[in-house]
Amino acid sequence: MKINEVIVVEGKDDTTAIRQAVEADTIETNGSAISDECISRIKHAQEIRGVIVLTDPDFPGRRIRAIIEEHVPGVKHAFLPKKQTIAKNGKGLGIEHAKSEDIRHALENVHTASDNEFVSSITLDDLIFAKLLSHPSSKNRRERLGELLNIGPTNGKQLVKRLEMFQITEEQFGAAIAQMNQEENNE
Repeated sequence: MKINEVIVVEGKDDTTAIRQAVEADTIETNGSAISDECISRIKHAQEIRGVIVLTDPDFPGRRIRAIIEEHVPGVKHAFLPKKQTIAKNGKGLGIEHAKSEDIRHALENVHTASDNEFVSSITLDDLIFAKLLSHPSSKNRRERLGELLNIGPTNGKQLVKRLEMFQITEEQFGAAIAQMNQEENNE
């Protein structure tokens, strides 16, 4: 099952569980202290593709949902009952412990089916030419690109995935690179 919306989860283990269950992109909040940068990425994802929040059925999970709902109206919510998220040893609770079939079931009624998958036409050569990879200033340029396109900071490996996740077109990419080059020329 392919999920069009971006799924917001709490951490990396949740992302792993989601990706074992369905084909989807995720944004990780890294706990209940959601940064402004994370909220900004969630807003951007909501505008482009829509967002489904799938957090743990506990107080921090509810807190994360409330914060996102306050800042990003219109997000969808998927829920798993506590009994489906308890670790096998009984000493943990979270989406990362849920069975794939339970995750799919939770998402079935809230996701939008995607027939046409966005594939970025931005190539590895484009990234190298734009000094986003294999250049001494690559890290700084990727950080600035993340700001300009509102996709957050990335490393080289994540960049292509993030461009696809936020459906960045060649035109948007080109305009951001042109702006960065102009800013560097004005320094």
